[in-house]
Amino acid sequence: MPRLDESTETLLHASHSAAKRARHFWDGFTDFALRDNVLEVAVGLILAAAFTQVVSSLVSDVILPVVSLLPILQRNLDEKFAVLKDGDRGGGYKTVAQALEDGAVVMAYGSFLNQLIRFMSMGFTLYAIALVYSSVSSDSIVKRQVKCRYCRKYISEKALRCVNCSSWQDGRED
Repeated sequence: MPRLDESTETLLHASHSAAKRARHFWDGFTDFALRDNVLEVAVGLILAAAFTQVVSSLVSDVILPVVSLLPILQRNLDEKFAVLKDGDRGGGYKTVAQALEDGAVVMAYGSFLNQLIRFMSMGFTLYAIALVYSSVSSDSIVKRQVKCRYCRKYISEKALRCVNCSSWQDGRED
């Protein structure tokens, strides 16, 4: 059998080494990416993103229009603003965009109130969904917490010992 010259043998050895490293890399990647918990997290994140869109739509399209009918809020809450310093033309702005375009210093409190109402509506909606889920299933999402009698930090209502100070919660230490 003919012998390979030195450069061909070096090239063949390098290709075998590269193939071995690529196989090792691929095996490590599949061990990482295809483990059960990584797939569960990925599915959970995808479902959470879809759920976020549904709840956001519920708040924006159903709840906030009803809230905006309240007489104190009026319709265009985003356009409520106060001019702190007039711009070049000076006063008489009907929208925040007009005031900012003119160079006025504007406090857009309506936008802040709108975001605050959105946040509160989102929180109450998620809490209501959690309560409905808890009543339908035996699993409770909302876990009750109580203060530890000794360190005054919040712990689970079902805890036998405090996770912070390790005191017994059933009165054994009294």
